[in-house]
Amino acid sequence: MKNLETYLARRQKAVNEALDRILADCVPGGRLFSAMRHSLKAGGKRLRPILCMAAAEAVGGTWEDALFPGCAIELIHTYSLVHDDLPAIDNDPLRRGQPACHAAFDEATAIFAGDALHTLAFEVLSSDRYIFFQGKRRLALIHLISRATGNHGMIEGQMRDILAQGGNLGLDQLKELHRLKTGALITASVHAGALTGKATVRQTGKLIEYAENIGLAFQVADDLLNVEGDPLLTGKSIGTDHVLGKATFPNLMGIDASRKFAAQLVEKSLQAIESLGIKANPLRAVAKYVIERKL
Repeated sequence: MKNLETYLARRQKAVNEALDRILADCVPGGRLFSAMRHSLKAGGKRLRPILCMAAAEAVGGTWEDALFPGCAIELIHTYSLVHDDLPAIDNDPLRRGQPACHAAFDEATAIFAGDALHTLAFEVLSSDRYIFFQGKRRLALIHLISRATGNHGMIEGQMRDILAQGGNLGLDQLKELHRLKTGALITASVHAGALTGKATVRQTGKLIEYAENIGLAFQVADDLLNVEGDPLLTGKSIGTDHVLGKATFPNLMGIDASRKFAAQLVEKSLQAIESLGIKANPLRAVAKYVIERKL
C-alpha cells in the first residue's frame, strides 16, 4: 500500500477527534478527569482502533462504523498502560514520551484513572450515541472485547508476566503469555472490525488468523525496541525488561533470531488475508509496519 503514513495520519486524526468527543461527554474538571485526559492525550500509535477500522473496510464495511468500537478498545489499552506503569508492576516513569500517570499525579490517582478509563470503554460500547447497531451484534461486540480484556486474555497475560519475572520461562510459555497479554486485545480489535463490517464466518476466521500473528509479531518488535530502541522515539525507558528480569524473545532467541521470527509471523498474517483482495491492503501495510516501526 502506497502512502501508509498518510493513511495512518488520517485514521489517527479521526480516532483522536472521536476520543475528544468521548472526553467532552465526561464530567469535566477535577483531578480524576485530568489524570484520565493526561493518559489518553499523551499520543500513541492508535494501532488498535486503526486495525478495527481497517478490518471493517476489508470486508466491505465502513471505517466510520468501526471508529467508536475501536476507540473503546483504545480506552481499554490506555487503562492497561496506566496500570502497567505503576511501581507495583513495571515501575516505569515514562509513557509515550511524557511522565506516566502515577509520576504526573500519584499512585492512587493513576489507579482510579485506569479504572475510570476501563469503565468508560463499556459506557461507549453500550451507548446508542456511539455504536450504530443493536441487538445480538452489539452484545457480541461487548462480549468479545470483555473476554479479550479479562482473565481469558490481557489481565491473565499480565499476571503471568509478573509471575515469570526472574524465572525460567520456555519459548512456548512466552508465546502463550503474549498471546494473552498483547495479542488478545489486538485480535479483539480486528474481530470487532469484522463484526462491525458484517464479515462472513470464513472472512472472520481469516482476519482472526491475521491478527493472532501480528499480535505476536508486535510483541517481538516491542521486546527488540526495549533492547535497542531510541527512547526519544519510543517515548519509553529502554532496558526495563532486563532490569525486571523479564523473559523476552531477544533473551530466549537472540536478537537476529527474534527479527527473523517476527518477519515469519508477518508473512503468515499476510497469507491469512490473501483472499480478501485489495480492500485488505491497509491491513497488509499495517502488518509490515508492525516490525519496521521505531516507536
